Amino acid sequence: MTRRRAPVALLAPAALGLVLLVAPLLALVVATPWGDLAARVLAPEVLDALRLSLLTAGVSTALCVLVGVPLAWVLARTDVPGRALVRALVTVPLVLPPVVGGVALLLLLGRQGLLGRHLDAWFGVTVPFTSAAVVLAQTFVALPFLVLAVEGAIAGTDERRELAAATLGASRWYVARRVTLPAAAPGIAAGAALCFARALGEFGATLTFAGSFPGTTRTMPLAVYLALDTDPQAAVAMSLLLLVLSVGVLVALRGRWVGGITGARTAPARTTVPS
Repeated sequence: MTRRRAPVALLAPAALGLVLLVAPLLALVVATPWGDLAARVLAPEVLDALRLSLLTAGVSTALCVLVGVPLAWVLARTDVPGRALVRALVTVPLVLPPVVGGVALLLLLGRQGLLGRHLDAWFGVTVPFTSAAVVLAQTFVALPFLVLAVEGAIAGTDERRELAAATLGASRWYVARRVTLPAAAPGIAAGAALCFARALGEFGATLTFAGSFPGTTRTMPLAVYLALDTDPQAAVAMSLLLLVLSVGVLVALRGRWVGGITGARTAPARTTVPS
């Protein structure tokens, strides 16, 4: 692709947009208490919140991969009825305020919820305000990132290889497992990384559905929010730590997620693969 100079009229608003994104992060770096940064981020309560955040984000990412990759494959490779509606439903958590997602989870899994009342009555299981609630809240908000990235990666793979494998007698499951998914592996990895980063930063749904109990549901974003009232410098230090983790995820991606998400736009025409 030949790169061209941007029109002069677009440079000023483009620069302003970049400033709006970078300036708050720069302010965070400038305000960081560098002198006692290590002591603040190594405080026991911070380490507990970090440990819980990393653990729950890892579990929620694994759960997203488990259910999200098959969902993405269905959206990219099949013509099931209502596929457009399913894709629209998958994207709802992207635009839904996280606190509303937490309320929805409470109405589903709370003690008086549609499903939660039966879990409580039949098995004595209570989900809200537990570490499991943190994982579910993170999964709810992070799953669309993985599904969209993986769908784009799968849609961007060459279907002719799948057709060739099918004509040689391979089953649909074999083709998906040995041809399609390996070809889409970079997109799956990128989607999982984005999913992990989103889960790590989840706040609204977690606070509403899981609460903020030290060692059980108080993740790093919740710890930052609470520290703003009692110890603003600690909040800044924890915010910087989360920023470093997020940037680390983006560096690991190396730009591949862009191709994964937008791959569907340039995907080859769909070919029906025989059973």
